[in-house]
Amino acid sequence: SAGVEAGEGRGEPKMLSMMEMRTWIEPVVAGAQLASAFYDTGLLMEVKNYYNQTNSSSLTYSEAEQQKAISNFYIIYKLIDSLTPLLTAYSLGRLGDSKSRKISLCVPLGGYLISRMLLLFLILFSWPIEVMYGAAAWHGLAGGFATYWASVMAVGSQGSLESRRTLRLIIIELVYGIAGFVGSIASGHLFVNFHLKYRQGTVLVACSVGLYAFCLLYSMLVLRVPKPEGSCLAASMVTDHPENKLDEDDRNSVFHETESLPPVVPSKLILAMLFLGAVMYDLAVVGAMDVLPLFLLKEPLSWGPEYIGYANAAGYTIFITSFLGVLVFSKCLRDTTMIMMGIVSFSAGILIMAFVRQTYLFYIARAVMLFALIPMPTIRSLLSKHVGESSYGKVFVLLQLSLVLTGAVTSTIYNKIYQGTLDWFSGLCFLLSCSVVKQKWLQKDSRETGQQK
Repeated sequence: SAGVEAGEGRGEPKMLSMMEMRTWIEPVVAGAQLASAFYDTGLLMEVKNYYNQTNSSSLTYSEAEQQKAISNFYIIYKLIDSLTPLLTAYSLGRLGDSKSRKISLCVPLGGYLISRMLLLFLILFSWPIEVMYGAAAWHGLAGGFATYWASVMAVGSQGSLESRRTLRLIIIELVYGIAGFVGSIASGHLFVNFHLKYRQGTVLVACSVGLYAFCLLYSMLVLRVPKPEGSCLAASMVTDHPENKLDEDDRNSVFHETESLPPVVPSKLILAMLFLGAVMYDLAVVGAMDVLPLFLLKEPLSWGPEYIGYANAAGYTIFITSFLGVLVFSKCLRDTTMIMMGIVSFSAGILIMAFVRQTYLFYIARAVMLFALIPMPTIRSLLSKHVGESSYGKVFVLLQLSLVLTGAVTSTIYNKIYQGTLDWFSGLCFLLSCSVVKQKWLQKDSRETGQQK
């Protein structure tokens, strides 16, 4: 046993470095998010140009009608994109668990690549905008964002030790946020300044296609998914034994003990509560963030494009502050404590946001939300600790599908509430989000107290 303890003490850093070298999923996350930012801008501008050209001959065509046409396009597009993954995402997640994690990662990336190529062809060959409904369906049937992000989280979880898993997942979120920030700023400049003759957006969308192609090739040829954690642990125990020597009996004993460890049997109650917590928190966050841009455009703020850009930049800084929070507090706080800290941060910030009437109050509210990103990656980390590695894919896919459905329903409900309360108190949606997330925090706090007792 002394040899095993010495092996664990000296073997963990070496095992960690080997795992991290083989599972650098961050280049895929950065490249795909840059490509997504380029695509979103290109699609929006192409839809706007399409309806401008289609109705330019009509003397009675107003800006409000154009906005309605664009809105109707996106309602259909997002519904197709959100619902079609329900047909394939779970199967792809299980296939990734049983065969290879690369399957559940590369198939969605292939769907991204083909759907983005359709937008490029639409621009080059002047296809009708309805082609993008087919692109959304293809993207969804390939697994969509739900399968892609679940696979990213599974690879990140499988390639990290339990003691560092929350930090690893928040680092992935940090890369995602920084790439989105850079991509959002660069996309506008690429669209305006780089294009082929009269075909605006060709260079922008071509860059998006190229980045997705890079991500797909990297995932297929470079990325290495680590072996199950138990076998790596046994190997490190043997390799890092004092003087790097074990007799045959010791080797057999170490491997026998590792193989005889009981399998991870997840508690259905714990998994259900983690899922419920993630869905409730996502419900509060998505609803508030969907309404926020509309809130900033109306009086008394009445912000223009410049200030809206600053507001988006302030939103992306939460990725950085949440990462720093996990980096510091993970050394002294439990995961559940950090989740509650993030919930309180968002709850307090969104409560202030409900009463924002001046610019400086907006930034105060955003500053209070500095840890608001911590709960979701931490919940994913806790989920990974309560299930076996062979179930990462399907569990994360189920979670992501739950969040996608929650987001689709919540966005519609909150927008209707916002429209109904616009004239007398436009911040009501923020108070609603605060009450939902506050209730979740109190429930978690009571459960923690019960467990301690």
